[in-house]
Amino acid sequence: MYAYKAKDFKPSKPVDFEEELPSEFQEFFYWRKHPDMHGLMESIYREKGGDAESFNCVPVQITEDDLERIAAHVIDETLPKTQGFFFGESSEEDRDDDIRFLSEAREAISSGYTIWYNSWW
Repeated sequence: MYAYKAKDFKPSKPVDFEEELPSEFQEFFYWRKHPDMHGLMESIYREKGGDAESFNCVPVQITEDDLERIAAHVIDETLPKTQGFFFGESSEEDRDDDIRFLSEAREAISSGYTIWYNSWW
């Protein structure tokens, strides 16, 4: 599970924009087996029009509004319980990582970066 950023990158749509990825982008955050966060990211992906059969190896742009939604779930401890093959289980320790992700993502957006989430399992 990865969060990426790129400057001067504006995808034509908020999901499934792999063919448009800039040549210079950076991974700025990584989660290992946090299925509940993955479940929320899949909800965001689907709401933005993503229709891949499997939410794997498909990007979804994350906006400031999405960060507010993610933050609310993290603070209220209401991330959707998500299970699946290869996923493992989310743990209480993941919350600290989620808060760090939110801080780094907000900083990236305020510095002019576009950010997105992608996973590979």
